Amino acid sequence: MAKQKGIIPIEGTLGNITFYRSKEGYLIREKGGVSKSRISTDPAFQRTRENGAEFGRAGTSGKLIRTAFREMLLNVSDSKMVSRLTQVLMQVIKADTVSERGLRKVNGPNLIFLKGFDFNVNGKLATTLFAPYSAEINRSSGQLEITIPPFSAANMIAAPAGATHFRLIAGGAAIDFEGNTYDAANTGTTHLPLSGADTAEITLNCTITAASTKPLLLLFGLEFYQMVNDAQYSLKNGAFNCLSVIDISGE
Repeated sequence: MAKQKGIIPIEGTLGNITFYRSKEGYLIREKGGVSKSRISTDPAFQRTRENGAEFGRAGTSGKLIRTAFREMLLNVSDSKMVSRLTQVLMQVIKADTVSERGLRKVNGPNLIFLKGFDFNVNGKLATTLFAPYSAEINRSSGQLEITIPPFSAANMIAAPAGATHFRLIAGGAAIDFEGNTYDAANTGTTHLPLSGADTAEITLNCTITAASTKPLLLLFGLEFYQMVNDAQYSLKNGAFNCLSVIDISGE
C-alpha cells in the first residue's frame, strides 16, 4: 500500500488510482473490482444481476410507500428508516413463490411482513400508546378506520419529558406497486392535553377510492407537542413521534 508524501493531501480517483484517507494517513491504491459491463453480461454474474434487480424493486417499492405517506413522515422517522423498510420489502419479495428469481415482486398477500413496522425506532407505537384500539379496513367502501375507546392520556401514553399535548394520527393508502401509483388519505385529532381526564371515544377515518383491487395499508401513530404561550411546537422536531403499520389488506 503506497502512501502520499506531498504537502497537499488528495482524496478521490484519478484514472485507475484511488487516493483516500485512513487511520494510517493518506494512502494510494489501484482501483479494483469487476467492471459494470461484465456484471451486466457475464453468465457468471447471473445471480448478482437477479439480486440487484430485486433489491432495486424493494427500494422502488419503499420509496412509493414513503411518498404515499410523505405528509405523515415529515415528523416521524429515524436515520435508518429507509434501509429498514427496504430490508422488510426484500422479505416480501423473497416470499413470492410464483415469479422466477430476479423477477419476484411485492404482492399483496406477502405484505403481511410489513405489519407492525415502526417508521421511528426511537418512538415505537407499542411502547408508547397502551390504550386499546381497533382497526377496520372496508375495501368495498374505501373506509380505513381506527377506533380508540375513552382513555386517560396520563396513564396510557408514555410521553417524553417536556411534552404537554399529543395528536393521534392515521393514514390509509391503496398502493399499486406495479404501476407505481397510490391513492392515500390521512387524518388526525386536534391537540389533546396529556392529562388524567379521559378522552371521548375517538374515531379516525381515512377514505380512499372504493372497491380498490390494490393492497391497502393502514397506519396509526402519535405526535407530541409542547405548548408555549398558547402555541403548539413539535417536541424535539418529532424525535419521539410514532407511526406504525397496524393493518394490511392484500389482494
